[in-house]
Amino acid sequence: MTTLPLQPTPRTSLTRSRHRALDDREALHACLREALIGHLGVTVGEGDGAHPVVLPVAVALDESGPDEGGTLYVHGSVAAGWLASAVGRTVCLTVTHLDGLVLARSGFHHSMNYRSAVVIGALRRVEDEDERLRALDLVVDHLVPGRAATLRPMSRKELAATVVLALPLAEASLKVRDGGPVDDDEDVAAGAWAGHLPLRTIAGDVVPDAHSADLPVPVEVGVRADSLR
Repeated sequence: MTTLPLQPTPRTSLTRSRHRALDDREALHACLREALIGHLGVTVGEGDGAHPVVLPVAVALDESGPDEGGTLYVHGSVAAGWLASAVGRTVCLTVTHLDGLVLARSGFHHSMNYRSAVVIGALRRVEDEDERLRALDLVVDHLVPGRAATLRPMSRKELAATVVLALPLAEASLKVRDGGPVDDDEDVAAGAWAGHLPLRTIAGDVVPDAHSADLPVPVEVGVRADSLR
């Protein structure tokens, strides 16, 4: 596992609000572990027809993965048009947690509390079968820890239809804002109200499908639901 502090490159160094940058690699891992969705920016097409696309993707973190700094896995369908353009090219993957609304005494100072990770690197197509299987299990367990071990193995047809991609965590940054507004002194002196409204993701009740109505909810699903309440 890589425990060295984050060392931002020119591509990941903050140019604004630099005091919000964290160089704690474990804080980056925590931000990625908590994320249920990431956004992957890729350039698709060639020549004059090339254009950027940002895609929502499930992610899975392997802190001890084979890539420099650890590995972040994503996956997609072999039929997805963006894959041909993305493999081997530099991409940008972002994760953002919205933790609150910052309600200041002026419109200018309204803001949000957040944790935001940016990872830049070249996507590697995972060819090794053991790594592919481990990565796909990690994606399932990222959503519901312990779930992968309770499922049937993936079929050859399913594996053939799925592409697993690895993104190194060597080039990454983490930016965090928390707390209340930062108002001008004259606005504070005027006596208007200000503060912040915390936000969080919560889970509702588990809903079984029509074929599971008489079956107990799996332990790992119940534990995951409780962790989000």
